[in-house]
Order: sequence, then C-alpha cells, then structure tokens
Amino acid sequence: MKTIALVGDRSPAVRAHTRIPRILDEIRELDQLDFDVYWVPTTEAADPDALTGFSGIWLTPGSPYRREAGGIAAARTARTAGIPFLGTCAGFQHAMLEFAREVCGLREARHAEYDGDGEDLIVELSCSLAGHESAVGLAPGSLAERLLGASRTIERYHCSYGLATGRLDLLRAHGMRFTGHADDGEVRVAELPDHPFFLATLFQPELAGDGPHPVIRGFARAAAA
Repeated sequence: MKTIALVGDRSPAVRAHTRIPRILDEIRELDQLDFDVYWVPTTEAADPDALTGFSGIWLTPGSPYRREAGGIAAARTARTAGIPFLGTCAGFQHAMLEFAREVCGLREARHAEYDGDGEDLIVELSCSLAGHESAVGLAPGSLAERLLGASRTIERYHCSYGLATGRLDLLRAHGMRFTGHADDGEVRVAELPDHPFFLATLFQPELAGDGPHPVIRGFARAAAA
C-alpha cells in the first residue's frame, strides 16, 4: 500500500486542511489508485524517521508552522530521497528555504514570518494574495505546463508571503527551475527537473472548484506509481 504524508499543523480554521483529504479521496476513486493518507504535524516531521517509507509528501498550507524545522525536513526528505513532492502556499515557501539553505549554502536564508536574524528569502508581498485569483504563465515543456495542458492558467491564492527576487539567480544556478510567473514577473511555480516529481506552487490548487486540480492529480499518480 502506498502512503502519502500531509505535513502541516492540521486546523479546521485552514480551509485547505479540510479540502485536501477529500480531494485525494476523490482522485483515488476516479483514477482507481491505491494509497492511504496520513497527517504528520510539523512538530513530528523534523524527526529523522518521521517520513520514512512514505511514497509521497505534500507540504501543506498553514504558515507559520508550529515548527519551521519540520517543514524544512519534509522538503529535504522528498528532495534527497526522490519522493514525489508537492508544496502549496507555505509548502512552496519552505521548500525554497530548504533548497537555499541546504543546496545553495545560503544558511542565513529565513522566512519573514519567523523571528530570528538572517536574510529574508521569503518576504511579505507588497500586495497580499489572500482570497485572490490571478493568472499564471507556465514555461514551455515544464512539469506544470504538462500537467495543466496549457501555457496559462487562473489560480487561487490565500497567502501574503512570496519569494524575494534577489536570490533567484543563485537558486537557478543550483538547479531550481522557476516555471510559473504572474503577469508582473513574480515567481509562482518552482520545480526540480531532475527529480521524479518535485513541484511547488505559491497558489493553492486545493482551492480549485471544478473537480480535482491537475497538479494534485499528477502528484497523486506519481505517489501511487
């Protein structure tokens, strides 16, 4: 039996947390996939063995996490072990932090929502995206474009933090590919092309209203393969 870890601090106040398990259940029935889903709190995810044996890891919305290190560990485990990974909203943010710190050597990279010193890699957006929809342009040939089957999409958000532009070239130089952008050029999607399935979106595909979003469906299929 394949298993998917939903890493995050489950709360009824976070709309995504109530929707994600239902969406995965729907995909399991639609695509006749065989997997179970388990929540792993960030307070537990930092344990070295917490995510051992999972065939998929979804780093869910809900920042700030109770334990930042748990979110970082989830992204690192998926990246280094080749486990299919989806990070949405806060999951996107912490995946970028992990990559900057562990791959690019930017140890002082930090998330502006957390206390501490260092260089803000995840910064407060000049205009909050909470409750908004906006267009995202997708890079030709990217995983995101293949899943969506289009070069442009309208997506829903519920976040106020995004990726600072000052270190994008450093992340690119170490292998991160930014494959989705808003009309103003701000990054909305990132992926690792040499990974079996590693996709992070600042938008929240779990908030889409017309059936399971192709990004989630692609992740579930990768995890169940």
